Amino acid sequence: MPTDPSDPVPPGETPYAGLTPDLVVAAVEQGGVPSDGRILALNSYENRVYQVGREGADPVVVKFYRPGRWTRAAVLEEHAFALELAAAEIPVVAPLVIAGETLHELEGFPFAVYPRRGGRWPDLDTAEDRILMGRFLGRMHRVGGVRTFEHRPTLSIQRLGIDPARFILEGEWLPEYQYERYGELVEALIARITDAFDAAGPVRQLRVHGDCHRGNVLWTALGPHFVDLDDCMRAPAVQDLWMLMAGNREERRSQWRDLLEGYEQFQEFDRVELGLVEALRALRMIHYAGWLARRWHDPAFPLAFPWFGGARYWDNHVQELQEQLEALDEPPLRL
Repeated sequence: MPTDPSDPVPPGETPYAGLTPDLVVAAVEQGGVPSDGRILALNSYENRVYQVGREGADPVVVKFYRPGRWTRAAVLEEHAFALELAAAEIPVVAPLVIAGETLHELEGFPFAVYPRRGGRWPDLDTAEDRILMGRFLGRMHRVGGVRTFEHRPTLSIQRLGIDPARFILEGEWLPEYQYERYGELVEALIARITDAFDAAGPVRQLRVHGDCHRGNVLWTALGPHFVDLDDCMRAPAVQDLWMLMAGNREERRSQWRDLLEGYEQFQEFDRVELGLVEALRALRMIHYAGWLARRWHDPAFPLAFPWFGGARYWDNHVQELQEQLEALDEPPLRL
């Protein structure tokens, strides 16, 4: 099984301290093409990702995996899934195969090299765009249902909810006056989330992207390019759909109809999974705070998230959890 990202991390550990620009260039040059020395750090915190220029060739993107997060088998399974999707002409940015391998290592840093792909933030403002997005996701899940993962995680309440909340409660993160309220809210949320999964019953588990929010989609004139399968997992299909929705309840209802119109041209969608949307949202909220806390030893995190950890952050977070608890009491959308 993969190393769970919710496992404790030794205090003071700085996993990327030795990742120098020279090492980044050397990693790319292992592919046989000299670098022109141009390095651009891309927006990534869990891993380190750089665009690197090459002499006489297109730039590439090199991704250094966080040491110890996943086993080698789990990363290779991610790569195999991406290559399988690409072979089915689904626009996923898959790793390059260099000397017969997709996963390489240099001075203890596991890494992969990817082609550079451009694109913009997907607004998904029109029905046409949402239908197109649904078509590609339906095709992705059609491939994802062909076989299963053996080394990647399965979406679970324990991993995404209970474990990160316990880490918060057992550490010195919350203001003293919020400990009791946070604990009570999380307990109530976990109970409601469990009820939602029990009500849905044994929904089908697929190989899914796992973190399919708009920031992991590059939109082009031809439609989307999906990037960053670092969190691919076994999960219900709805896990790759719900994060693309925005707006009030009626706006989201319209968006769901468009997305599923495209999706169901290739893959059946069980409407019972709509009852999991607010439960999945609650898990993501709990997990995100726990993720930030677990990664606070990494110097990149205090720089990128300076607002995390203060009393105002926790006051807002607890209020958002309260609002999400109320959202879980609302009936699920009916299309």
